[in-house]
Amino acid sequence: MPVPALFVVSGLTQYLGAAIAVGLFAVAGAVEVGWLRIAASAALLLVWRRPWRSRWTRHDVAWVAVFGVALATMNLAFYVAIDHLPLGTAVAIEFCGPVAVAAVTGRGWRERGAIGVAALGVVLLAGVTVESGLPREDVVVGLAAIGVAAACWAAYIVLGRRVAVAGSGVTSLSVAMTLGALVFAPFLASSALPVLADWRYALAVVGIALFSSVVPYALEQVILRRVSAATFSVLLALLPATAAVIGAVVLRQIPTAPELVGLLLVSGAIAMTARRTP
Repeated sequence: MPVPALFVVSGLTQYLGAAIAVGLFAVAGAVEVGWLRIAASAALLLVWRRPWRSRWTRHDVAWVAVFGVALATMNLAFYVAIDHLPLGTAVAIEFCGPVAVAAVTGRGWRERGAIGVAALGVVLLAGVTVESGLPREDVVVGLAAIGVAAACWAAYIVLGRRVAVAGSGVTSLSVAMTLGALVFAPFLASSALPVLADWRYALAVVGIALFSSVVPYALEQVILRRVSAATFSVLLALLPATAAVIGAVVLRQIPTAPELVGLLLVSGAIAMTARRTP
């Protein structure tokens, strides 16, 4: 299968998992569903990667733990955001995190210009959201939550690179997700676990974990072996579009013309951050 097609499949499955999660928000809160996703993903990744077979130093575990907390916080904030905002809008705004990292660490005009293009897209999306007729409380909570998610995504990229260089990427990720789930367990497990008493909801949680974490991570490993980092960065620009498609088809969140322009601006900013490296 061509790499762009693989990437589209990865994006569609990732946001299909998010759409399934939105359906569970009526049963449990967004934060509780987010924690269940993290815990279930951690369990599946542990079975797949079996990190106990590797040797870990205290230094490695400490960095993986910090990485895991950033990852867990990012996911929890994202789930709160999509409980209050359209999926495509939330995903596009969240991409300010990676774009900001590229702008700060890059050296060319494209990286610097990308943050301006992304800002225009976000301002447009936020303005449309404010004027969309949603309750003002929903708009404020949603925009604040996706801002936190974007900041955590930036931290995830910086910390993830350090963790990946020190060890195996997905194996370290399995430990990070486990530690992230454990950190938030005292606050969320008691209210989240009763959802699993109903087999239908338990199956939905497994589906969320598979679609949102395991399948995309596995496909990304295949893609990264076949393309350069610059090409992968360009492909990332497809993700806001795939999120908008899932939002429109599954959640009936049809984007307006200004929202489409905002999505295109953010996607363009993502593509601008791609640097042609050997």
